[in-house]
Amino acid sequence: MDELKEEAIVNKVGGRFKLSTLIQKRMVALNTGARPLVDLRTNDRLAIVIQEILQDKIYLDTGGNLQTRNPNDAARRAVLPETSDAGDKE
Repeated sequence: MDELKEEAIVNKVGGRFKLSTLIQKRMVALNTGARPLVDLRTNDRLAIVIQEILQDKIYLDTGGNLQTRNPNDAARRAVLPETSDAGDKE
């Protein structure tokens, strides 16, 4: 896949090791029944995973676990202001 040769996808996930880990974990999830998070007209699971990464649908958390992004989270953050504990200190 040409996308894997580009540095942008490597940098997006934080390096080649993280990229290969993310791909492997997502492939396992898809192979065990998880639904794709992108709408592609293909059964090529690698192509699906690459598009999920490029579209910011999946990522590895700080513990190295596969996580999916809820599209409503970004919309919710845009609507709800950030709160701070700074004013609560006595």
